[in-house]
Amino acid sequence: MSVFEDFKEKTEKKLDRLGKFLSEDAEVFVSVSKQRHQFKMEVSVPLHKRLLRAEVVDSDLESCLDSVVDILEKQIIKYKGRLREKKRRTADTITPEEVKFLSVEPAEQAEEKFGEMVIHRTKRFALKPMDVQEAIMEMELLGHNFFVFRSDTTDEVSVVYKRNNDEYGLIEPS
Repeated sequence: MSVFEDFKEKTEKKLDRLGKFLSEDAEVFVSVSKQRHQFKMEVSVPLHKRLLRAEVVDSDLESCLDSVVDILEKQIIKYKGRLREKKRRTADTITPEEVKFLSVEPAEQAEEKFGEMVIHRTKRFALKPMDVQEAIMEMELLGHNFFVFRSDTTDEVSVVYKRNNDEYGLIEPS
């Protein structure tokens, strides 16, 4: 959807708030669409080996913008904190059972359709070697319920996922 120039300027000004956390060459991608009587705003910020993403649906476009910026700011602060924490620890001393997890707000439930299953979107991405902590951080930053990654210790494809009781699970090949 096309937006007015004044809203573009307002969006840039609000997103400048994130500038104190990001490098000067960071790119921010903003998508705005209208669905019935509501607006949907998606913002993604590709970082080195990471992607920060926020999606908000609201009846007011200004509220969408405020919420998206707040979500991204929290994600960046969490990401930077995790990076500092990781530098203090070594990956060899941490087992999956010792990992502490942050609580994540539940994602909006998609409308379930029964009958013929249709794939609406296909995504391709490189499987980067990482430890379990990094994979969970990536999953939280993306706001997903699961994340596929290549284990840096076994070089096998693994999956971390969020369980119904707000705990996390790990699927490893045997």
